[in-house]
Amino acid sequence: MPARSPTDGDPGVPVAADKTSRTGQFGPDTYADWRASSLGEITETLEQRLIHRLAGEIRGCAVLDVGCGDGALTRAFRHGGAAFVAGCDTDPRMIARACAQRAQMGADIIYAVARAEQLPFRDGSFDLVTVITVLAFVPEPELALREIARVLKPSGRLVVGDLGKWSLWAASRRIRAWLGAPMWKAARFRSAGELRSLAEAAQLSVERVTGAVYYPRSTRLARVMAPFDPTLGKATTIGAAFIALRAIKPGVSRTALC
Repeated sequence: MPARSPTDGDPGVPVAADKTSRTGQFGPDTYADWRASSLGEITETLEQRLIHRLAGEIRGCAVLDVGCGDGALTRAFRHGGAAFVAGCDTDPRMIARACAQRAQMGADIIYAVARAEQLPFRDGSFDLVTVITVLAFVPEPELALREIARVLKPSGRLVVGDLGKWSLWAASRRIRAWLGAPMWKAARFRSAGELRSLAEAAQLSVERVTGAVYYPRSTRLARVMAPFDPTLGKATTIGAAFIALRAIKPGVSRTALC
């Protein structure tokens, strides 16, 4: 699965529950700062558990993480037994940090600076593609999902995780956008139905849509509500700051590893 020459794009901002700094700047260190905070640790744990649950068995799989940031998810996939792991991001700083972490881990993960709308991989290369808190910041999400469908093998799995439209987190971000925050002005929050429509427009079959992070931006409330989060996710996506979707590319792959 050799890569085409990666194409540099405008730096993107893959953001999970809220990884923006106090100054509004976003860079590799912001991931570490977010995870180190109590609220970030709780929130990241819930999101990652949901992503891995939807991803399913990855042992022996070829996996791509689109908008990989500092590569945390790609490293988890490699550690979990994936046979081939790749990640791409539009921000060269993120890829540089991912490569540095890869070197420390001694893992064979391929990274590329690339846009979701123009992935540097061959048709039908991956058993699983993840795109986590990225589509909200992609100008052409329909094109991005068609491109992801292209690199998926027949019967390959897509896991999307994105910023929910109907949550207190989204409300606070809209206020910040109104106050002039450029990152949130550019963001597009989507409902579960809108994410489903995007996946189906790319000719993917949606199997499951669920939510996570039902508490407001409060560490105290996060600690209280986190144990109930999976139950709420099964019941509704209304109020979820994070919405996740699993879809399948129709067909049967003759070369699937998993």
